[in-house]
Amino acid sequence: MSDTLKDPRIAEGLRTQMALRDKHLAAGARQAGWKVGFGAPAAMEKLKLTAPLVGFVLDRALLTSGDAVSLADWQKPVAEAEIAATLGRDLPANATRDEARAAIAAIGPAIELADIDCPMDDVTAILSGDIFQRHVILGPRDTTRHGARLDGLKARVNRSGTDVAVPDDLQAPTGDIVDIVRHVAQIAAAVGSGLRAGQFIICGSLTPPMFLQPGERDVTLALEPVGAVSIRFQ
Repeated sequence: MSDTLKDPRIAEGLRTQMALRDKHLAAGARQAGWKVGFGAPAAMEKLKLTAPLVGFVLDRALLTSGDAVSLADWQKPVAEAEIAATLGRDLPANATRDEARAAIAAIGPAIELADIDCPMDDVTAILSGDIFQRHVILGPRDTTRHGARLDGLKARVNRSGTDVAVPDDLQAPTGDIVDIVRHVAQIAAAVGSGLRAGQFIICGSLTPPMFLQPGERDVTLALEPVGAVSIRFQ
Protein backbone atom coordinates (compact mmCIF):
# COMPACT_ATOMS: atom_id res chain seq x y z
CA MET A 1 0.00 0.00 0.00
CA SER A 2 1.17 3.53 -0.74
CA ASP A 3 2.14 5.40 2.42
CA THR A 4 -0.26 8.11 1.29
CA LEU A 5 -3.18 5.67 1.45
CA LYS A 6 -2.39 4.90 5.08
CA ASP A 7 -3.85 8.34 5.85
CA PRO A 8 -7.54 7.56 6.59
CA ARG A 9 -8.61 10.96 5.23
CA ILE A 10 -7.06 10.12 1.88
CA ALA A 11 -8.22 6.51 1.76
CA GLU A 12 -11.82 7.51 2.42
CA GLY A 13 -11.74 10.45 0.01
CA LEU A 14 -10.30 8.34 -2.80
CA ARG A 15 -12.92 5.63 -2.32
CA THR A 16 -15.66 8.22 -2.79
CA GLN A 17 -13.81 9.85 -5.68
CA MET A 18 -13.40 6.55 -7.53
CA ALA A 19 -17.11 5.80 -7.08
CA LEU A 20 -17.81 9.20 -8.67
CA ARG A 21 -15.42 8.45 -11.52
CA ASP A 22 -16.92 5.00 -12.11
CA LYS A 23 -20.38 6.55 -12.29
CA HIS A 24 -19.19 8.92 -15.04
CA LEU A 25 -17.42 6.10 -16.91
CA ALA A 26 -20.56 3.98 -16.79
CA ALA A 27 -22.42 6.88 -18.38
CA GLY A 28 -20.01 6.94 -21.32
CA ALA A 29 -17.21 9.25 -20.21
CA ARG A 30 -13.55 8.36 -20.72
CA GLN A 31 -10.72 9.16 -18.35
CA ALA A 32 -8.29 11.37 -20.24
CA GLY A 33 -5.83 12.10 -17.49
CA TRP A 34 -5.01 12.83 -13.89
CA LYS A 35 -4.42 15.89 -11.76
CA VAL A 36 -2.53 16.66 -8.60
CA GLY A 37 -3.43 19.32 -6.07
CA PHE A 38 -2.15 20.87 -2.87
CA GLY A 39 1.41 19.92 -3.78
CA ALA A 40 2.97 23.27 -2.91
CA PRO A 41 5.14 22.99 0.20
CA ALA A 42 3.00 25.40 2.24
CA ALA A 43 -0.23 23.59 1.31
CA MET A 44 1.22 20.19 2.14
CA GLU A 45 2.43 21.44 5.49
CA LYS A 46 -0.93 23.03 6.31
CA LEU A 47 -2.90 19.87 5.47
CA LYS A 48 -0.26 17.53 6.95
CA LEU A 49 0.28 15.76 3.64
CA THR A 50 3.31 13.74 2.60
CA ALA A 51 2.48 13.95 -1.13
CA PRO A 52 0.07 15.84 -3.40
CA LEU A 53 -3.57 14.81 -3.62
CA VAL A 54 -4.53 12.98 -6.82
CA GLY A 55 -7.72 13.26 -8.88
CA PHE A 56 -9.01 12.31 -12.33
CA VAL A 57 -9.79 14.28 -15.50
CA LEU A 58 -12.51 13.15 -17.91
CA ASP A 59 -12.60 13.70 -21.65
CA ARG A 60 -15.79 15.74 -21.29
CA ALA A 61 -13.92 18.19 -19.04
CA LEU A 62 -11.48 19.13 -21.81
CA LEU A 63 -11.79 22.48 -23.56
CA THR A 64 -9.89 23.83 -26.57
CA SER A 65 -7.44 26.68 -26.21
CA GLY A 66 -9.24 29.96 -26.91
CA ASP A 67 -12.65 28.64 -25.89
CA ALA A 68 -14.98 30.77 -23.76
CA VAL A 69 -16.59 29.42 -20.60
CA SER A 70 -19.30 30.91 -18.41
CA LEU A 71 -18.57 31.08 -14.68
CA ALA A 72 -22.05 32.34 -13.82
CA ASP A 73 -23.10 29.36 -11.72
CA TRP A 74 -19.74 28.67 -10.11
CA GLN A 75 -19.25 29.14 -6.38
CA LYS A 76 -15.58 30.20 -6.21
CA PRO A 77 -13.83 29.78 -9.57
CA VAL A 78 -10.07 29.37 -9.76
CA ALA A 79 -7.64 29.18 -12.67
CA GLU A 80 -4.26 27.47 -12.42
CA ALA A 81 -1.41 27.59 -14.93
CA GLU A 82 0.26 24.19 -15.07
CA ILE A 83 2.63 21.89 -16.93
CA ALA A 84 1.03 18.80 -18.45
CA ALA A 85 3.08 15.61 -18.80
CA THR A 86 1.78 13.11 -21.39
CA LEU A 87 2.54 9.41 -20.95
CA GLY A 88 3.87 7.41 -23.88
CA ARG A 89 3.65 4.06 -22.11
CA ASP A 90 1.90 2.49 -19.13
CA LEU A 91 3.63 3.10 -15.82
CA PRO A 92 3.22 0.65 -12.94
CA ALA A 93 3.36 1.27 -9.21
CA ASN A 94 6.84 1.40 -7.68
CA ALA A 95 8.34 2.71 -10.92
CA THR A 96 11.89 4.02 -10.64
CA ARG A 97 12.79 7.56 -11.60
CA ASP A 98 14.39 6.25 -14.79
CA GLU A 99 11.24 4.31 -15.68
CA ALA A 100 9.03 7.32 -15.00
CA ARG A 101 11.28 9.61 -17.00
CA ALA A 102 11.20 7.16 -19.93
CA ALA A 103 7.39 7.05 -19.78
CA ILE A 104 6.98 10.83 -20.15
CA ALA A 105 6.59 11.30 -23.90
CA ALA A 106 5.91 15.05 -23.99
CA ILE A 107 5.24 18.11 -21.90
CA GLY A 108 3.28 21.25 -22.61
CA PRO A 109 1.30 24.11 -21.08
CA ALA A 110 -2.14 23.59 -19.52
CA ILE A 111 -4.73 25.60 -17.64
CA GLU A 112 -7.05 24.05 -15.09
CA LEU A 113 -10.35 25.58 -14.04
CA ALA A 114 -11.63 24.56 -10.62
CA ASP A 115 -14.57 25.55 -8.44
CA ILE A 116 -14.00 25.64 -4.69
CA ASP A 117 -17.16 24.04 -3.35
CA CYS A 118 -16.06 22.70 0.03
CA PRO A 119 -13.69 23.79 2.83
CA MET A 120 -10.08 23.89 1.67
CA ASP A 121 -8.86 22.20 4.84
CA ASP A 122 -11.10 19.11 4.61
CA VAL A 123 -8.91 16.55 2.83
CA THR A 124 -11.62 13.88 2.59
CA ALA A 125 -14.18 16.28 1.13
CA ILE A 126 -11.64 17.72 -1.30
CA LEU A 127 -10.78 14.28 -2.64
CA SER A 128 -14.39 13.13 -2.67
CA GLY A 129 -15.26 15.96 -5.06
CA ASP A 130 -12.22 15.31 -7.31
CA ILE A 131 -10.21 18.26 -5.97
CA PHE A 132 -12.64 20.85 -7.34
CA GLN A 133 -11.94 19.80 -10.97
CA ARG A 134 -14.11 21.36 -13.69
CA HIS A 135 -12.11 21.86 -16.91
CA VAL A 136 -8.64 21.41 -18.37
CA ILE A 137 -7.32 23.26 -21.41
CA LEU A 138 -4.26 21.65 -22.99
CA GLY A 139 -1.77 23.50 -25.14
CA PRO A 140 0.76 22.11 -27.62
CA ARG A 141 2.75 19.04 -26.56
CA ASP A 142 6.48 19.06 -27.23
CA THR A 143 7.86 15.56 -27.76
CA THR A 144 11.43 16.88 -27.80
CA ARG A 145 10.87 17.52 -24.09
CA HIS A 146 10.29 13.83 -23.39
CA GLY A 147 11.52 12.75 -19.98
CA ALA A 148 10.32 16.09 -18.51
CA ARG A 149 13.23 18.08 -19.89
CA LEU A 150 12.57 21.59 -18.61
CA ASP A 151 15.95 23.16 -19.44
CA GLY A 152 15.57 26.53 -21.13
CA LEU A 153 11.82 26.76 -20.52
CA LYS A 154 10.26 30.01 -19.33
CA ALA A 155 6.62 30.47 -18.34
CA ARG A 156 4.61 33.67 -18.71
CA VAL A 157 1.13 33.98 -17.21
CA ASN A 158 -1.28 36.78 -18.07
CA ARG A 159 -4.58 37.30 -16.28
CA SER A 160 -7.03 39.78 -17.83
CA GLY A 161 -4.18 41.90 -19.15
CA THR A 162 -1.96 41.73 -16.07
CA ASP A 163 1.18 39.62 -15.88
CA VAL A 164 1.42 37.16 -12.99
CA ALA A 165 4.86 36.35 -11.61
CA VAL A 166 6.17 32.83 -12.25
CA PRO A 167 9.33 31.46 -10.60
CA ASP A 168 12.31 30.80 -12.86
CA ASP A 169 12.47 27.29 -11.39
CA LEU A 170 9.23 25.84 -12.75
CA GLN A 171 9.31 22.93 -10.32
CA ALA A 172 9.69 25.09 -7.21
CA PRO A 173 5.92 25.58 -6.74
CA THR A 174 4.94 22.00 -7.62
CA GLY A 175 7.77 19.62 -6.81
CA ASP A 176 9.73 17.45 -9.21
CA ILE A 177 7.64 16.41 -12.22
CA VAL A 178 9.20 12.95 -12.48
CA ASP A 179 8.37 12.29 -8.83
CA ILE A 180 4.83 13.58 -9.39
CA VAL A 181 4.40 11.09 -12.23
CA ARG A 182 5.71 8.28 -10.02
CA HIS A 183 3.30 9.29 -7.26
CA VAL A 184 0.31 9.34 -9.61
CA ALA A 185 1.32 5.91 -10.93
CA GLN A 186 1.32 4.61 -7.37
CA ILE A 187 -2.13 5.99 -6.61
CA ALA A 188 -3.55 4.97 -10.00
CA ALA A 189 -2.42 1.39 -9.42
CA ALA A 190 -3.86 1.38 -5.90
CA VAL A 191 -7.32 2.44 -7.12
CA GLY A 192 -7.25 -0.26 -9.76
CA SER A 193 -7.06 1.61 -13.05
CA GLY A 194 -3.36 2.28 -13.45
CA LEU A 195 -1.51 5.07 -15.23
CA ARG A 196 -1.91 4.41 -18.94
CA ALA A 197 -0.21 5.40 -22.16
CA GLY A 198 -1.94 8.39 -23.73
CA GLN A 199 -3.10 9.84 -20.43
CA PHE A 200 -1.75 13.16 -19.18
CA ILE A 201 -1.03 14.53 -15.73
CA ILE A 202 -1.42 18.21 -14.91
CA CYS A 203 1.31 18.68 -12.36
CA GLY A 204 0.20 21.57 -10.15
CA SER A 205 -0.02 25.34 -10.31
CA LEU A 206 3.03 27.39 -11.31
CA THR A 207 1.59 30.40 -9.44
CA PRO A 208 -0.61 30.87 -6.40
CA PRO A 209 -4.19 29.92 -7.39
CA MET A 210 -5.87 32.70 -9.36
CA PHE A 211 -9.28 33.25 -7.74
CA LEU A 212 -11.37 34.65 -10.57
CA GLN A 213 -13.46 37.78 -9.99
CA PRO A 214 -16.48 39.11 -11.90
CA GLY A 215 -15.33 40.82 -15.06
CA GLU A 216 -12.28 38.63 -15.64
CA ARG A 217 -11.56 38.40 -19.37
CA ASP A 218 -9.08 35.59 -19.85
CA VAL A 219 -6.02 33.69 -18.66
CA THR A 220 -3.07 32.81 -20.89
CA LEU A 221 -0.06 30.62 -20.15
CA ALA A 222 2.88 30.79 -22.54
CA LEU A 223 5.45 28.07 -21.98
CA GLU A 224 8.29 29.30 -24.15
CA PRO A 225 9.44 28.01 -26.56
CA VAL A 226 6.82 25.20 -26.54
CA GLY A 227 3.72 27.36 -27.09
CA ALA A 228 0.74 28.92 -25.37
CA VAL A 229 -2.73 28.03 -24.11
CA SER A 230 -5.59 30.34 -23.16
CA ILE A 231 -9.16 30.41 -21.90
CA ARG A 232 -11.74 33.21 -22.09
CA PHE A 233 -14.55 33.94 -19.64
CA GLN A 234 -18.07 35.14 -20.34
